[in-house]
Formats: sequence, C-alpha cells, structure tokens
Amino acid sequence: MNQGFGIEARGGHLNTEHRAAARYLVLIDAGGSTVARLFTAAREAAGEFDAGAEEVALMTRHLEPAAGADAPEWDRALEGHSAAERTAAVVYTLDL
Repeated sequence: MNQGFGIEARGGHLNTEHRAAARYLVLIDAGGSTVARLFTAAREAAGEFDAGAEEVALMTRHLEPAAGADAPEWDRALEGHSAAERTAAVVYTLDL
C-alpha cells in the first residue's frame, strides 16, 4: 500500500509557451455599458471585464489615452463593434 491515500499523483509540468502580455487596454461601449478589453501587441484578445472595475484605474494611472480605435489595425480585433463605438473608444498602451 502506498501513501497516496487513493489520490493519483500529478504528472510532470508541461513546458508550454505563456500567453503574450497585454499591451493595449481599450475602453469601449458594448450595448450600452462600457467594457475594458485587453489586447496583446498583435491585437489578439487577452481579456474583457467591466470598465468600472478598480483595476482599470490602477492600470491606466499615469498613462495618456489615445482617442478612438477606428484605425485599420483595430478592424479585426473590434469587428463586433460599430463605427461609432470604435470612434468613441479610448485606447491605452500599457507599460510592459
């Protein structure tokens, strides 16, 4: 009898690549409420949460926002948003 108490031991750690760090924080209207969307440097989605969360204030402290996310590089990343929502969006470039 072993000392595992019937619980199987975990396997070894898998050495996989980590997800890329978030580079952009976009505050954008989504159906009447503002959401905060995180994107990598390649503008791939990395997360989404309520823009009223205190984390938004912490992440944007001392950063200057850019107005609008209507440039062509945002087309694929924000394809579900209207042109008006994208124009009114606020984009922060996060410190890495």
